[in-house]
Amino acid sequence: MTDSDADYVETLRANRREKDDFFGSHPQSPVPPAEREDFEGLDYFDPNLDYRVEATATRHDDPDPVPMETNTGEEVRYVRVVTFEVELGEANIRLHGYKQRPDDADEPVFVPFRDKTTGQQTYRGGRYLELHPEGDLVDGETVVIDFNLAYTPFCAFSEAFSCPLPPEENWLDVAVAAGERDPTN
Repeated sequence: MTDSDADYVETLRANRREKDDFFGSHPQSPVPPAEREDFEGLDYFDPNLDYRVEATATRHDDPDPVPMETNTGEEVRYVRVVTFEVELGEANIRLHGYKQRPDDADEPVFVPFRDKTTGQQTYRGGRYLELHPEGDLVDGETVVIDFNLAYTPFCAFSEAFSCPLPPEENWLDVAVAAGERDPTN
């Protein structure tokens, strides 16, 4: 492992400790207040640089609306603003990114997904990534997608939250053993 790889892993672990502290004590934590005292931290896959991959972006200038069901039965509307071509191990996959306000440059690109770990090692409702590109993505731009940052939506911790479920176009036919594991196991 190079020094920069070791620095990346240490930064990732520090961010995870910070998130665990937030979940265990902050008033805005998704963990119900009665359960925070016993909260010992989230369960994570070990950091794996193979899940930090470069993706090629294809921007959608006229984004298509994509209705997403939520865990509570409502529907929320997003628009598909970008498609990423990613090589993950032996597989070439497409992963779509969405926004609710496509003209808002400050809104992160929302990338909800399911994979072969969903419902077994990871939350049954899927996991999320958020990308924060500088400015608008352009066709052919290379973006780093870091599955080590895949996180479980708040609705996994409390019924007080309504969370979008990944649309079928983001159901991956590969296992992504990176990021957060199922908090209910």
